[in-house]
Amino acid sequence: MQKNPYSGKFIAFEGLDGSGQSTQANVLKDFLTETGNQAFLTKEPTNNIIGGLIRGQLTNNWKTDPKCLQLLFSADRAFYLEKEVIPLLEKGITVITDRYFLSTIAYGAVEIEDVDWLIEINKLFILPDITFLIKVSPKICLERIRETRFHIELFEKEQALLQVWQNYESIAKRFENIYIIDGEKTIKEVF
Repeated sequence: MQKNPYSGKFIAFEGLDGSGQSTQANVLKDFLTETGNQAFLTKEPTNNIIGGLIRGQLTNNWKTDPKCLQLLFSADRAFYLEKEVIPLLEKGITVITDRYFLSTIAYGAVEIEDVDWLIEINKLFILPDITFLIKVSPKICLERIRETRFHIELFEKEQALLQVWQNYESIAKRFENIYIIDGEKTIKEVF
């Protein structure tokens, strides 16, 4: 993966489903905007056609091979980087993403043992300038999910989330500028 060559900062929030990474991405975006900075918030998977296919698999509306799913994530990422993220970064705007390649690899490695392949299919993409990895126990994540949603998605089982977290920790050691934050505190304390 390549360092961000653009004038805008690229910030990623990662974590288990229910960890609060979406909340923290929103809080940072609001903070930057309120302090006079230009900031844009985006999310993976996207709302475009490829993102819709991914969401269909995550919600069990259709099924494909795990490698096909990971290739869809990479295709979705390539499209949104080209059409949305890079043009904003070129203008000097801070882009905050709720999930990026680290989630793809951590979740993908639950079903695909070849982590190097997962990294390889993302190698042409830019690295975030900083990634915040929100650490929350799988049990608490599932409690939060049950409080806010009526359904459980593909990987939202305690044992699967435990494996995903172990993957996050292992993969985070392979890349720079990834900071693990205790997400079991209040929203304000985590921010």
